[in-house]
Amino acid sequence: MTNLHHAVVLITGANGGLGTEFVRQALERGAAKVYATARNPREWGDDRVVPLALDVTDEASVAAAAAAASDTTVVVNNAGAIGGQPMLSVGLDDVRSLFETNVFGPLAVAQAFAPVLVANGGGALVDIHSALSWHAGGNAYSASKAAFWSITNSLRLELAGQGTQVVGAHLGYTDTPMIADLDVPKERPEVIVAAIYDGLEAGAHEVLADDTSVYVKSALSGELVGLYPELAVRR
Repeated sequence: MTNLHHAVVLITGANGGLGTEFVRQALERGAAKVYATARNPREWGDDRVVPLALDVTDEASVAAAAAAASDTTVVVNNAGAIGGQPMLSVGLDDVRSLFETNVFGPLAVAQAFAPVLVANGGGALVDIHSALSWHAGGNAYSASKAAFWSITNSLRLELAGQGTQVVGAHLGYTDTPMIADLDVPKERPEVIVAAIYDGLEAGAHEVLADDTSVYVKSALSGELVGLYPELAVRR
């Protein structure tokens, strides 16, 4: 169980729609300091927010951030990239690039900040997943999120011994600039972030932040055609 009151929170991908909301609500819940990280950090107009350069795909950048933010007690692994090309037609270099951001990047952050968190009492690592971790969209994005989910499950076991709470957070479409062009129902970022922080403070291992995530996870125990009805017409 992790209390955000007086916490020092580091958020990756803080300039994005969800990241900005993570910053805002951390402060609202009483965080003493928030490291708002991005490849090109911006000013926030609040002395409690420390802009910090961080490229999760660059190991030197990750190491420098861990050294600069050595008082961190909560890490929110939020940075990510999207890609929707079909698996059989996308270039392998594009797939590797997506995995660098969505899989190896957050793992590098976890590796660099695990010693920081234990030095500060254990703290918490929050990994931002997707309902697509459990539902293949026929593209590399869902594959990367599935891989990240599996990594989080391993990290949860590895970090338990040092008293670090690991939260895997799943969400469906959220109204952020990243998916602004998609004409689909979307949840509000403030609702998603509130659910994730509520789960963190309640001691949860996993947060299903919206109805989409609840439905998709519940369908995993059923037949594949339940998740992929298109398979039923291809027999």
